[in-house]
Amino acid sequence: MKAMVLAAGLGIRLRPLTESVPKPLLPVGPYPLLVWNLLLLRRHGVEHVMINLHYLGEQVKQTLGDGSQWHMRLSYSYEPVLLGTGGGIKRVEEFFGDGPFLVLNGDTVADLDLSQLVACHRKKEALATMALRDDPNVEHWGVVETDEDDRVLRIHGKGRAAQEDDVIRCRRMFAGVHVLDPLMLRHVPQGGCSSIIDAYVWWLERGAMVAGYVFPGYWSDVGTPERYAQVQRDVETGILNVPE
Repeated sequence: MKAMVLAAGLGIRLRPLTESVPKPLLPVGPYPLLVWNLLLLRRHGVEHVMINLHYLGEQVKQTLGDGSQWHMRLSYSYEPVLLGTGGGIKRVEEFFGDGPFLVLNGDTVADLDLSQLVACHRKKEALATMALRDDPNVEHWGVVETDEDDRVLRIHGKGRAAQEDDVIRCRRMFAGVHVLDPLMLRHVPQGGCSSIIDAYVWWLERGAMVAGYVFPGYWSDVGTPERYAQVQRDVETGILNVPE
């Protein structure tokens, strides 16, 4: 299985830390942030990863190279103009081939069993499978509504039309890690900026099977100086384990 790590963001909320260093290269313990995601993928057997780049992208490429130092193969997609989470994936869809593939947000750190995520995707024969988690601030992150079988019904209030027999069992947040079938990209516009969530909503409105995989492990979005500092403390105190 192949994977893509989305790493083209500007890191505006982390300035001045990101004025001369791109967010994916900010150190978290002994590794740059992006490498935590690469090592997670490698631990679960993924050896070929696509990384999209924009702001200070050449630094990322120079630091990570071809991936051999991590015993992986890395490819890069440079975006002169940001394409968003949908357009960025669509731009390299030929890279993924015919099978399902993983996508990770490059500015998150997660203790997540990717093998189980993929197994869930295959078992449920889903078009896509989203890694979901419980969070007391779910409204802040955006609500993903699921039924009693963890099937995704709506994202941010959009998706499957409400049915009389709907039982919304849970309201969770999307952790930025998912498995996608190539068919998912059929309705992502080519060459323009878009969000992959728009594609999710399009398919949900038509009754497609989108599964939720709930995980209880560590997760953090490293998007602000406060959260970045917290992740650093979590590594120092052993709450977040350094990947091998």
